[in-house]
Amino acid sequence: MSEHTSESTNADPVEQPASDVGEPPVETAPASASAPLRRTLIGPFTARQIGLVNAIVVGTALVLFVVTRPLGSASPTTIRPGASFYQISAETEGLQLGQRAPDFIGKNGDQDVRLTDLESREVRLADFAGQPVWVFFWATWCPPCQQETPDIRHVFEANRDAGLVVLAIDVQEPVDTIRDYAERYGLTYRIGVDTYAAIMKTYGVFGLPTRYFIDRRGVIRDRYFGPLKRDQMQQRVNLISQP
Repeated sequence: MSEHTSESTNADPVEQPASDVGEPPVETAPASASAPLRRTLIGPFTARQIGLVNAIVVGTALVLFVVTRPLGSASPTTIRPGASFYQISAETEGLQLGQRAPDFIGKNGDQDVRLTDLESREVRLADFAGQPVWVFFWATWCPPCQQETPDIRHVFEANRDAGLVVLAIDVQEPVDTIRDYAERYGLTYRIGVDTYAAIMKTYGVFGLPTRYFIDRRGVIRDRYFGPLKRDQMQQRVNLISQP
């Protein structure tokens, strides 16, 4: 951020012309003894008047705060203003661009947990060696995730013949709930079940939806926290689909 500086110069004082000799002084009428003295603060306003205006402004602000304040939260989930990003845990930096993507394994206490799909089969990153992989974390209850579903399905079907892998990792929901959602919307891409949020932690996810775009060599080329539009999805798929 650049800093703007300004220079000031001291000009010589301008000499005022002397009054003509013999010019009679201007006489001023004495102040009336009966007129009350008014102490002004800003222009014609007194301190009392300004204080009254401030009290009205503060009172109005308090009323608006009480009236517009939500009466409670139905869920501990919070939304980032203007981003439609549902924060579900403490914020982290996440995985970095240029980093090799980790395998889909995490910890539940002291126990290693591997990602499985809707058929209880293990899902490993090595299964997709040489293919572009779009990993995103979501949940069926997440409104922006729901709104994205048709666009994700469209982009996947448009690029599946080029080898694109879409892996949708659902966080902490029952398998039946996820399966019903997939059948209802005709989802044919791979769906992972992260029952214990173990894979979510491995990938540094703290909100939904979160996505990572992994190239054919297993390197993270892009990431995004929040919803994307269809053309934005396709641009990122193009990036990781390059040979």
